[in-house]
Amino acid sequence: MSEPLQARVVVVGAGPAGIAAATVAAGAGSSVLLLDEASAPGGQIWRSGSRGRQPATARRWIDRLGRSGARVVSEATVIDAEFPPCLYADQRGRHLEVRGDRVILATGSRELFLPFPGWTLPGVLGVGGAQALSKTGVSFRDRRVVIAGSGPLLLPVAAALARDGALLVTVAEQAPRSSVMAFALGLWRQPSKLLEAGRLRVAFASCRYRMGVWVEKALGDGLLSSVTLTDGSKSWTETCDILCSSYGLVPNVELARWLGCSMQGGMVEVDDDQATSVDSVFCAGEPTGIGGSDLALVEGQIAGLVAAGAGSESEVLKRQRAALRRIASRMEESFRPRKELLRRMEGATTICRCEDVTWDRLDAVTSFRQAKLYTRVGMGACQGRVCGAALQLLKGWQADKVRSPLKPCRVGELLAGESSSEAI
Repeated sequence: MSEPLQARVVVVGAGPAGIAAATVAAGAGSSVLLLDEASAPGGQIWRSGSRGRQPATARRWIDRLGRSGARVVSEATVIDAEFPPCLYADQRGRHLEVRGDRVILATGSRELFLPFPGWTLPGVLGVGGAQALSKTGVSFRDRRVVIAGSGPLLLPVAAALARDGALLVTVAEQAPRSSVMAFALGLWRQPSKLLEAGRLRVAFASCRYRMGVWVEKALGDGLLSSVTLTDGSKSWTETCDILCSSYGLVPNVELARWLGCSMQGGMVEVDDDQATSVDSVFCAGEPTGIGGSDLALVEGQIAGLVAAGAGSESEVLKRQRAALRRIASRMEESFRPRKELLRRMEGATTICRCEDVTWDRLDAVTSFRQAKLYTRVGMGACQGRVCGAALQLLKGWQADKVRSPLKPCRVGELLAGESSSEAI
């Protein structure tokens, strides 16, 4: 059996927060090991692909990471962990045991999907999913596309698909116009962000950007052909080939919960140094609250410096973090999913895609745990990562316990992990 990988600081996740944490920790003199599921650093937001170039900020930080001396272990999925910090990962079928004096969790986030009639039709996908497909070379040219969801991500995705030659039909933001405009006006201290939003809007200027509009249902006979939109007072149908629809992001907190970190409001609770309630475990970026790449970079740097024993260098960063968190708070309030989105289901609307559980089968159920026992909701391959967040909003149900393995893996990996535990 191979020897465990060891470092003073182990970082999980190579998005902006993880890259920043690993870079500054290595720069402060610590040995650093960075684990990530992807084949290259960047995370979903800085995903490299066959089209276009990464943003200048992404290139700068990824270059810094490459020069920092931190060791990057790619295509490594953490499937189990125990305390004191010891992580077990699957790297293309190879079992890895990783030990560190300090662990920084920078596990990012995923899209929030809220079910509606027709959302499982081929041709319906997430807003971020469309962005990822476009970056990796999938063409949307000459495809009629409706983008309907919530949050600032709608703008860059609409701009990217328009540049790709997509025929944008409508871009619909579910938040009211008053909320969107109030958020935009609140960015007067960050004029660069307003300019960036304007630049993105120009990229799809031929398409109408509607506020206070959302999806009622997707229609099609085995394949998406149209979507019904509404503004609450009237409804209309748009013909389309692709519907991109999601409603912001959900923090990836499964690993943090498994390690026993305290949670608050579905997010990892951290102190002023980004330390969690578990000794030697830190957290940065979206798991501590959805705030975008700028906030993730600052939180990652704070966590990396403190984990490396150089926390005195983080005071300026903490002031920057406070300002960015205020923006994140306003963004959350402005783009919060409206109540009407939670009333779109019909009895036959699929809630759990993995186990094909429909809305009417949950009528007599009172908790997520009971739903799992009665209907197998949340027991498929995604382990409730899609339907769990939706049901928390739809039913007010709290997520069920986290269990190992944290991600789907081969049985051989579980056996290898068990053998490692017995050998320790």
